[in-house]
Amino acid sequence: MVSFEIRAAVTGDEEQLLYVARHLNSVNLPNNRDAIHEIVAESHRSFNGAIQDPRLRQYVFVLVDLTKGDKGMIVGTSMIIAQLGRRGVPYIFFDVLDEEKYSATIDKHFHHTVLRIGYSYNGPTEIGGLVLMPEYRQGPERLGTMISYVRFLYMAARSALFQDEILAELMPPLEPDGTSHLWEALGRKFTDMSYADADLLSKKNKEFIKGLFPEGTIYASLLPEDAQRVIGKVGAQTRGVEKLLRRVGFRYAHRVDPFDGGPHFTARMDEISLVSDTRRAKAGRPFTPSPSDPKGILAIERPDAPYFRAVAASLRDEGELGMAIAVDAWKHLELQPRSPIWVLPMP
Repeated sequence: MVSFEIRAAVTGDEEQLLYVARHLNSVNLPNNRDAIHEIVAESHRSFNGAIQDPRLRQYVFVLVDLTKGDKGMIVGTSMIIAQLGRRGVPYIFFDVLDEEKYSATIDKHFHHTVLRIGYSYNGPTEIGGLVLMPEYRQGPERLGTMISYVRFLYMAARSALFQDEILAELMPPLEPDGTSHLWEALGRKFTDMSYADADLLSKKNKEFIKGLFPEGTIYASLLPEDAQRVIGKVGAQTRGVEKLLRRVGFRYAHRVDPFDGGPHFTARMDEISLVSDTRRAKAGRPFTPSPSDPKGILAIERPDAPYFRAVAASLRDEGELGMAIAVDAWKHLELQPRSPIWVLPMP
């Protein structure tokens, strides 16, 4: 019996997704009912192609515990934003630059961290919104890996819909109440807004950032030490994500979020090992697996809701005969011989 499935978020998932969002409350997945309803509607219309411009699409994946209730319970989520930075809605960031100063007269040498605001109107694809309920974070199912990896499988399957550069923005260290030291030292002084309010507004409207934030360079040494310490640093809650990103080909881009200083990690699509490892195949036959059989994420697409479904399954590559698939996954996805599938091995 298959206990967990990943599928596209569709209309009707709003309340469960809102409950999950409370465990992250980020700009991509805010703890806000109206915003969640809009995110789910956008995801539904992205997967079914109702949003015709692929750059405007936003795909949300949900991890469902099928053992809970009649239809299962959403316990995790992740997402792909097809493109950041378009006309009227730029991708905004701080470049983090190093600058050295020396005076021979007084024999003084200084190393400065400098922030310079930048804008892009043809920005990268962003992966984000990764949340897993705490009680599901440990266990042999590796659910966190599944809900993270599925985004790369989908990008490999639909590479023409996404940008060449892929971005992941990681959360920096925040105070227990969600306060950002960098925002308090910088952003609040130029906007007179709280971090939470500015973060939510920036989801839809970035004009206030471009209109109010200082242009040119900002010397971090002029900021309080607690604000300096968070620039480009990864918070405790996302260190595991950082390790995964580095392992599959991402690197720190020396860019940070202009609100909280969270680091931006980037990679070209063709540099990401999980994208390269994903391949299209044909279903071969169902089989009863042994513990030694390799496992992977097995995904299918379909023309009706939920459009995309994926499960973890034992697999055997049988060459021209197709991919032999564990019988429980075969039945769950209602596969037929030669059904088109996508497979991403899980190490």
